[in-house]
Amino acid sequence: MTVHGEREIIPSVSRAEAGKVLARFTAGYTEAYRRLDPAVLDRVETGALAEIGRGDLAEQRARLPKGRSGNPGYPALELDDARFTIPKAVGWPKFFLADTRSNRDGNRWLVVFARTGAHDPWKAAYLTLHAPGSVPEFRTDKDGWAAPADGGLVLAPDAVSRAYTDYLRTGKGDVFAPSGATSQTRADRARLARTPSFRTDWIDTAEGAPGFPPVAFRTADGGAVVFFAAHHREKRTMARGVRPGVTDPRTKALLSGNGNLRTAITYTRVSESAVRVPARAGVGGSSGGRVSFLNRIEALVGARGE
Repeated sequence: MTVHGEREIIPSVSRAEAGKVLARFTAGYTEAYRRLDPAVLDRVETGALAEIGRGDLAEQRARLPKGRSGNPGYPALELDDARFTIPKAVGWPKFFLADTRSNRDGNRWLVVFARTGAHDPWKAAYLTLHAPGSVPEFRTDKDGWAAPADGGLVLAPDAVSRAYTDYLRTGKGDVFAPSGATSQTRADRARLARTPSFRTDWIDTAEGAPGFPPVAFRTADGGAVVFFAAHHREKRTMARGVRPGVTDPRTKALLSGNGNLRTAITYTRVSESAVRVPARAGVGGSSGGRVSFLNRIEALVGARGE
């Protein structure tokens, strides 16, 4: 009997296949960073994670001694002690989560894998880092499959990116709890808005499907962990008589606009975040609450001089 994933509610992937997907990702990641080849990276990554990775490779290629094209000594990435959270789903795209131990640091690496169709490969779409013991408990059914996060939340998963970028722009609303990603970011920006040497303007862009679809997993308390992406553009316009300068190696590697730096420079960054979204007040006894950031990774992916 054939089961059609586009019509039936079935697990997004088998547990055995999830392990193979994780192994394929670590092998592809290691190969890409040894060859410094973005085409290899694109085979195993997508979305915000792929944007960050392409920026990493550009920076590392720029650092190579003349005549070298790769970094064969790059240490292999190892992700073990994997704990998979696999939801049942109908249609596409499909997702699952790997909670892993990394050989890079003492954190748990949460990797979200996405697949856009039956004939498409699984790719890593989000990566966030969490201290041991801080990963939320996810709700599962009697067979161990993850519960859907399709309603009953203080903020719908596909509304999180827009709510976040609106907050960064206006500071209005009480959706998000104070944190480094929210209130502290706005305070930091306020200090840079006007200085004797330059003024700074920001444009924050919400992202979603199809290129950056949010992914949500129901937690044991009735809320959800939502993974989402956003883009952030920061333009620094220099005061008269001041020319912008670039010393950061990543910025130099990603600088476009013929390298012209006369009056301004615009930085483009992408962020990938994991937030905890509570259940709405009254749902399952929840008292509601604010959305809180569990982890946020932001990286420069482009720069343009004027």
